[in-house]
Amino acid sequence: MAESKRLIFKVDGLEKAYSSNTVLKIRKLEIHPGTVYGLVGPVGSGKTTLLNLFAGCDIPTYGTVHFDNEPFKVNWRGKILPNSEIFFTGDPNLLKPSSIISRIIGNFHGKKSNVIQKRYFDSGHYKSMWDRTVRDLSPGEKRWLGLVLAIESDPRVLLIDDYGVYLNQSMEQKFRSQLKRMNRNLGTTMILAAPSDNFLRKFASVIIHLDNGHVAKIRSGVLRHSPKQHQKRRRK
Repeated sequence: MAESKRLIFKVDGLEKAYSSNTVLKIRKLEIHPGTVYGLVGPVGSGKTTLLNLFAGCDIPTYGTVHFDNEPFKVNWRGKILPNSEIFFTGDPNLLKPSSIISRIIGNFHGKKSNVIQKRYFDSGHYKSMWDRTVRDLSPGEKRWLGLVLAIESDPRVLLIDDYGVYLNQSMEQKFRSQLKRMNRNLGTTMILAAPSDNFLRKFASVIIHLDNGHVAKIRSGVLRHSPKQHQKRRRK
């Protein structure tokens, strides 16, 4: 019997509904290891809902989402267990309103937090963020903080919602350079959602267009790596 190909995510017959409103309906979708995907669509197209399902923050109404060719692990209540290999910037448990930024960094990175403070919070506007709470941050500051946590967490799979939103051009270029390096050196699989492909077409190797909860089209992007580079992902 032939061995099935390894996938990061596999979607089959997926539907997600809230009450009687179906917001996502995808018959089949495959996410391959080491690839950078752009997920593009207007507000309400289903981008955030799909990322929530990939992250294990929500469960399908119908159909399946498999991670690493297997169903998500659940507890006795049927709730999906957290997976340390997946980092989602939109995880509702990531940035709790009462949390202080320095403590969030410390909880995630321990002794490395001093390095992160010097790297991102040591000067300019972001210096004052270190001792503030999440509820005091603007939407743009929260997006920025989510990207910092994502990049410094070195996950196997990185899911970013609203990529580029609230970021100026210089800041976006800096994050894009870091994300490219992660993908190139570690083979990190990435899915970046955005309302347009303005940034993603310079970055993603595959762009998935969503419209009204359906996959409207899938097209090639620009980023390409050799298969050998994708295999460099830590398997030690």
